[in-house]
Amino acid sequence: MALEKGRVKKSIHWDIIIQTLRKVLNNKTVPSVSRVAYDNPDPFRVLVSTVLSLRTKDDVTLKASARLFNEAPTPEHLAQLTEEKIQSLIYPVGFYKNKAGHLKKIARILIEQYNSKVPDSPEALLGLPGVGRKTANLVLNLGFNIPAICVDTHVHRISNRCGWVRTKTPEQTEFALMDILPEQYWIPINELLVKFGQNICTPVSPWCSRCPIMSDCPREGVDRSR
Repeated sequence: MALEKGRVKKSIHWDIIIQTLRKVLNNKTVPSVSRVAYDNPDPFRVLVSTVLSLRTKDDVTLKASARLFNEAPTPEHLAQLTEEKIQSLIYPVGFYKNKAGHLKKIARILIEQYNSKVPDSPEALLGLPGVGRKTANLVLNLGFNIPAICVDTHVHRISNRCGWVRTKTPEQTEFALMDILPEQYWIPINELLVKFGQNICTPVSPWCSRCPIMSDCPREGVDRSR
């Protein structure tokens, strides 16, 4: 039976789960925004690359981010570019025309309201064009090292599949995990579950035979596995 905020009543051994996933996934490619942040943890770069990453494959995000940062490494440089120029630099990311408009507006807001700095509060980040909870929390994580749970499709799916939560939306999953996940794991949980979801706990026909936490997983909603 689900409890308030989607929590499922069960004992979860988080230390073991996190350590196990870290060991198994150690040699797997990290998500695109994490790679950008590891190269340069500038919050502006993290914010821009996160906006570009939405509905876009990692390799496309990385190449588009590199092209854009080569032309516009700061909000001032980005604000000077036309939307058409931004579009040409970030194509073929998903919804590149909308994202170009959002990025130009974001640059102007950062210059006019935040002294060209990315704000470090969720409220301020959520006030930026094209920025939702997933993007805001990832910027807090990778740009400022501030604990927040970034829930994308992998985190949402796996948390429900493993029976940690019972939720219908990523936002519900975020708040449910805040109730049960120790804060020390709020930042790394996204990267771990993205790698886990890309390599083992895939959306369709997950590799349950290879899963290191299979023994404690109820496989909620799994009809077919490998």
